[in-house]
Amino acid sequence: MFFELLDKTTSTASSASAEGDVWQMVITIGIWVLVIGAAYFLFIRPQKKKQQQEEELRNNIEIGDDITTIGGIVGRVIAVRDDDDTFILETGSDKTRMRFKKWAISSVDTADKQPKDNKKSDDADKKSKKKDKKSEQTSEGESLEK
Repeated sequence: MFFELLDKTTSTASSASAEGDVWQMVITIGIWVLVIGAAYFLFIRPQKKKQQQEEELRNNIEIGDDITTIGGIVGRVIAVRDDDDTFILETGSDKTRMRFKKWAISSVDTADKQPKDNKKSDDADKKSKKKDKKSEQTSEGESLEK
């Protein structure tokens, strides 16, 4: 009788222990999923987005664009060859021409090729300048009336 009672108590304790182990494992897996998901959204996704923007920038260069290469050479594009992914850059006062691969482009310095974020900030600057002019005009008008 005592052994039967002992068997029942140990079996219920072991099932409770097994249930606890399962929940502990589920919580551990959940934490790992959250950590990996956070790493993806904080590190991997922004990097892919940046690479995609750079690729788009390199594929959309046109003749006449001002370019800075990764080596620091600044010049104007005079020819683009899509068959071998190269472009010809003209630089300096003596019109030196050099041929580069498209992956060597660091930035496009042409004003209309600037990122959209810069255009938004330029628009905000223009609006603030207009407000400043209006406030100056109203303050001048008030001082003239006095």
